[in-house]
Amino acid sequence: MDKRTKCEECGGRILSKKVPYNIYDIKVGDFMAEVCEKCGEICFSEGESKKITLKTKDMGLWGLESKTRIGKVGDALNVRFSKKIEKLMNLKKGEEVYIRPEGKNKILIEIV
Repeated sequence: MDKRTKCEECGGRILSKKVPYNIYDIKVGDFMAEVCEKCGEICFSEGESKKITLKTKDMGLWGLESKTRIGKVGDALNVRFSKKIEKLMNLKKGEEVYIRPEGKNKILIEIV
């Protein structure tokens, strides 16, 4: 496969350089990518994508998404967190959080 020199989206010039990769606002590392100098589109090769996957797994950041159900305790509703999220965020029972809607289908929970 030939090396890309032109962005398919905007026609800008493609540069090869290291770029930071973050997941859940946590820096995983810097990885080689093709970057459009005009629109900023970033493309990782299959090899770099594999490196990113391995690093996120090593850091315990892989597979944190999960489904859960809303429960009820007394008159209040509650949501349970998976053990992986509890461990990553160092959550403790009784810890204070701030909760607010971010739209009709999204809730933001921030640790205070």
